[in-house]
Amino acid sequence: MTDFTPPDSPAPPRALPGKPLADRVTAEVRAALAEWAALTPPFQPRLVSVLASSDPASRVYVQSKARQARKLGLDFHVVDLGETVTQADLEAALRELSADESVHGIVLELPLAPGLDADEALLHIAHRKDVEGLTPGNLGLIAAGREPEALLPPTPRSVRFLLREALGDDLRGRRVAVIGPGRTVGRPLTFMLNNRGVTVTLCNEHTRDLPRVLADVDAVVVAVGRAGLLRAGHVQPHHVIVDAGINVQESGVAGDAERDLPVRAQTPVPGGVGPLTGALMYQNLVRAVKLQRGERVE
Repeated sequence: MTDFTPPDSPAPPRALPGKPLADRVTAEVRAALAEWAALTPPFQPRLVSVLASSDPASRVYVQSKARQARKLGLDFHVVDLGETVTQADLEAALRELSADESVHGIVLELPLAPGLDADEALLHIAHRKDVEGLTPGNLGLIAAGREPEALLPPTPRSVRFLLREALGDDLRGRRVAVIGPGRTVGRPLTFMLNNRGVTVTLCNEHTRDLPRVLADVDAVVVAVGRAGLLRAGHVQPHHVIVDAGINVQESGVAGDAERDLPVRAQTPVPGGVGPLTGALMYQNLVRAVKLQRGERVE
């Protein structure tokens, strides 16, 4: 007798945790760093984090990056410009770091202090040192379909990794809806999926008749920053849900999708996109070094 699951008791969705993929990426990073450390003389990439605010969350993130960098054997430095730095001085510091051949990766910690313009500041980071992939140079290369020449934003890249894990490595012909056209996730992800042959439907929190729009897609990516935006009434059993939303609540961290949706697979929050995003930033540093040396990267 074959097993049978009644229609009114659907099987729980398959979990899509990010840590196994993150562990694989981290192992690749360690291998590259070990190879460079064995050179004569040894080579150790330098990553610089730039702070221009008093935001406590940013400082926690920097401390976390410092711990991971030490574990990997990276040369990690923090340039703390404080919350009173002027736009001109911030931009000058970024230009100086971009011109410094001993610096291989730069992270501008966001949000900046009130009165500072992040978009203007990012213009002064050399795109081949932009390990978060947020400069216009990198975003423009992605939009032009020239990904091998770019440093890709880690969060959209994490989403694409997870989609490949769930749907298969070859995404050509797949249909994916992206809810949230934000600069750091939704917009670059749309181009990155298109570059892999995906048909993309770009939505936002105001899209009308969302269940109808999503009905025929293979996967839904949500990245708006609004807890519970994607609900059971919006999805179908064949959907794969990748939740890139982060919402801090009294009960803990929640995503943009309700938990345990009646779907084929769903990433947890926390533990889905986040762990892989962190690992991919350090992989971007390896890519940055190769790009600075004129080497081609995948």
